[in-house]
Amino acid sequence: MYRRNRWLPVLGIILVLGILLQLDLLVALSTALLVVLSVATWWQKHALDGVTYRRKLHYKRGFPEEKTRLQLEVENRKLLPLSWLRTQDPWARAVGPEDDEVMAPSHIPDRGFLTNVFSLRWFERARRSYILQFRKRGIYQVGPARLDSGDLFGFYEQTKEQGPVEYLTVFPSLLPLKEIDLPAEDPFGDRRSRRRLFEDPNRPMGVREYRPEDSFRRVHWPATARTGQLQVKVYQPTSGQVMLICLNVSTFARHWEGVYPELLEHLIKFSATLINQGMQEGYKVGLIANGCLAHADQPFRIPPGRSHQQLAHLLEALAGVTPVVTAPFERFLLREAPRVPFGATLVVLTAVTSPELAQALIQLKKHERRITLISLALDIPPQIPGIQCLHRPFRAPDTESEK
Repeated sequence: MYRRNRWLPVLGIILVLGILLQLDLLVALSTALLVVLSVATWWQKHALDGVTYRRKLHYKRGFPEEKTRLQLEVENRKLLPLSWLRTQDPWARAVGPEDDEVMAPSHIPDRGFLTNVFSLRWFERARRSYILQFRKRGIYQVGPARLDSGDLFGFYEQTKEQGPVEYLTVFPSLLPLKEIDLPAEDPFGDRRSRRRLFEDPNRPMGVREYRPEDSFRRVHWPATARTGQLQVKVYQPTSGQVMLICLNVSTFARHWEGVYPELLEHLIKFSATLINQGMQEGYKVGLIANGCLAHADQPFRIPPGRSHQQLAHLLEALAGVTPVVTAPFERFLLREAPRVPFGATLVVLTAVTSPELAQALIQLKKHERRITLISLALDIPPQIPGIQCLHRPFRAPDTESEK
């Protein structure tokens, strides 16, 4: 790229010499070059004025192997034409075009540039269309785009970033129900019917006499002192089916030992399948995990819900789960337990069944929590009194093929 400041002194000297020596050729040549450089400078300064760049995506979320249409639109909203315009949009290959060779290489692994070159007249609009293919679970940033243009002669260039930063989400795949193999009669804990009544401790409605099966936690001491007989609180009944998926993203007993990528992906797929199945069976489903979300450094917690957007919200959270562990799972579980809605079933999904985790589950059981433990470890999980344990060991595909 030529620099204006480098050429102006030279042309000025040539013009002065031409005038002093009365050489018309030098005067004409230097004058013409000064005019050309002035026009080029002005053109370069205003080349990208009024230029817009937009992405139009049919949808921004999907499952692996799904495809969506992308349309790139560039418009020149001014009288000055563009002899050339180059757009470079940074794009993750995991959500890139179906034809991977369309993308230019990048210095960042697994990323490239969606590059296009246009020539636009005044108030002209141009479009390019692509078919994107979702390949791998995750949340991927797209943009901002880099626009390059310049003058008609190619002396100068101007660059600017345009277009909003957008995110494409690839949900985790769902496993076949036969692979997770949940008990048909009792997949998510104790229940006798599709609709069950619970007593909500946040909604007291009166007192009654003590019965042998009552817990001392329910004793109403002021009423007992007034009547001289043990009285217990009576709560208003509430109905509902609430399930909270508790995901342990650690794939080793000590989270600082590293990560087993295939096992982590299987854990996330298993969680997504449980969430989808629970929503179909009418549960209010929530999710907590001791791993960080993409572009965040904190664990997340999604309260149980049954709205139309809940399933997409939960799957989007699983799409962004990273292997970064913020705290040991058993400590994280005990810290989150007080926030769990009363009457909810805790479905603990883990690939590590340590003694510390078993002890934490026993403590939760003492607080009248209904718990189902699903272990993906190769070793059979220990039997914990009052807790349903399901063993679904994960084996890598190469291990299964050898057997």
